[in-house]
Amino acid sequence: MRVLYSALGCLCVALAAIGAALPLLPTVPFLLLATFFFARSSERLHTWLIGHATFGPMIEDWQSSGVIRPKAKIAATVSVAAAFSLSLAYGLSLHLLLIQATTLSVVLLFIWTRPNG
Repeated sequence: MRVLYSALGCLCVALAAIGAALPLLPTVPFLLLATFFFARSSERLHTWLIGHATFGPMIEDWQSSGVIRPKAKIAATVSVAAAFSLSLAYGLSLHLLLIQATTLSVVLLFIWTRPNG
């Protein structure tokens, strides 16, 4: 089971790295999943992720008190707006835009209702 959790943790870190560059893919949820998997498979990888200069503080904030920092909330909002703008620019059908708008609105509602760091 440790090998499976370790592999899933590495996959989540890879997806988070891609998400850091693409506005359509979230970063932090994948890092939180990676933390979960590494905690059950590799103390070394778990310690590395928690101690990471960029991602470690966000993970610790979330784990300790469910906090999302204001800068992260703004970055998420800008990413969501960019993703939806691309969908509009590509001329997606109205029903797809409505599904996307609803989903993204729920995501933003969740993010903005979490306490600030």
